[in-house]
Amino acid sequence: MADNAFWIASLTAGTAVLASWVSSRGTARAARIQADTTTRAQRVERLRETRRAAYAQLMERAQRMGDLYWKVSDLCASGDLGPRLPELARLRNLLRDEYSGLRHCTWVVSLEGPSEVADAADTLRRSTSPAYRAVEDMLEGDREAAERFDAAYAPFWQALRDFVERAREALREM
Repeated sequence: MADNAFWIASLTAGTAVLASWVSSRGTARAARIQADTTTRAQRVERLRETRRAAYAQLMERAQRMGDLYWKVSDLCASGDLGPRLPELARLRNLLRDEYSGLRHCTWVVSLEGPSEVADAADTLRRSTSPAYRAVEDMLEGDREAAERFDAAYAPFWQALRDFVERAREALREM
């Protein structure tokens, strides 16, 4: 009888040790899975925040350029540019400075991605060239440049709307 008790006690102890080992491995695995899931979620949230900030900065820069475009349009609408050329030159310089910031923001968006948003940002950046060239031409006395400036206005705003839509889609898909 004592022999049976020894084997039963050994078997019970072995089962308890095995159950404890299996349980601890399961707990460790579950903790590792939970830690990995949390890390992934934090990484995605950091990426979303970084992208959102980059997209917002680009939109802000584009809005600043749009505000300057309105000022140029107002200046052109008031008739003869001759006496207003110094103001037009000042606006051109402000446009150039804003473009520099817009270009920097475009590079940041290209870095953050995804490629659809980066392409839309680059299209937005390139859409500023016709308007700037038209301002330059106005300063050189080209009488049709104001019409070209007005014609460049709508594509700029459309490129901004397209960028906003791509950015929204990219943030939604994350």
